[in-house]
Amino acid sequence: NFSRIAKIMLPKDYINYVLTGVHACDYSDASGTLLLDVEHKRWSDEMLEICSVRKEQMPRLYESYQPIGNLRPDIARALGLSQQVLVCAGAGDNAAAAIGTGVIGDGGCNISIGTSGTVFISSKSFASDRNNALHSFAHADGAYHLMGCMLSAASCNKWLMEDILGSDDYAAEQAAIGEEALGENDVFFLPYLMGERSPINDTNARGTLIGMTMDTSRADLVQAVLEGVAFAIRDNVEIARSLGIQVDSSKICGGGAKSPLWKKILAAVLNLKLDLIESEEGPGYGGAILAAVGCGEYESVQAACEKLVHVVDTVEPDPVLVEKYEARYQEFRKLYPAVKALFPFT
Repeated sequence: NFSRIAKIMLPKDYINYVLTGVHACDYSDASGTLLLDVEHKRWSDEMLEICSVRKEQMPRLYESYQPIGNLRPDIARALGLSQQVLVCAGAGDNAAAAIGTGVIGDGGCNISIGTSGTVFISSKSFASDRNNALHSFAHADGAYHLMGCMLSAASCNKWLMEDILGSDDYAAEQAAIGEEALGENDVFFLPYLMGERSPINDTNARGTLIGMTMDTSRADLVQAVLEGVAFAIRDNVEIARSLGIQVDSSKICGGGAKSPLWKKILAAVLNLKLDLIESEEGPGYGGAILAAVGCGEYESVQAACEKLVHVVDTVEPDPVLVEKYEARYQEFRKLYPAVKALFPFT
């Protein structure tokens, strides 16, 4: 079957191929194939040879905002559209979400608290972490980014709420967590329910609750999960900081961003100002922005983002909570190394 392959393409690129007849891929999505020399933005001869892939099987590379072609005549007729409609290369989901939240240039940051958790930090130049704790990818704006991906974020909260506590009233459960409890919880949670990707790269890691006593309450467990995800997000931010990247604020999106309590905890744990964007459709909105640039409506991705991305709410870190959570985070950092040898259970 492998020898029968004529062309290799990612899912969105197959759609573009059907629409235009052009075999293309953008740099951001190509970065995830492991076949791209990301720094120099070209297919890696070494990796192609290792994988027994021929260069002619690979798509032509484009920036995400570049048009790859027009609609084929038969497709245009079937869709009732003009054959002059341009199709742009597009982007990977996280890169598109970053465009949709205006994360471009040096030190721009977007934190997504969805089923999985993502820390996306844009950079004008290529940088890599020698331990591979963060991914070094091409960005949809034509530059680069570092990305940390947690396998479980808001899904940890969903697991606790629905599978363990048997509740779907997220707001009510969080309302039971008093202001005085923040930064004072004795229970820690390691959010590794499906193993972990960034930054520890350990498929054997497991979700763990530590520090429970007879006095531990339902609210304590809910709080521990919210804090555990926030601490794990910080693990990724700290890797970027260790590379000399200055992060002063971040956009935030995803289902978890709808929780005022979770945003307050995240702002304090990270000691970052968190900005919420008007549009909740981050990746889709980013795709539309890229198309607007490709069609010539804006001269650059930066110009488009400055015009189209609007901050509607900001959460500032509470200095008192920042101090409390700094102490808690330093304790959290000790937990995974201490229990790693216990995974996997036999």
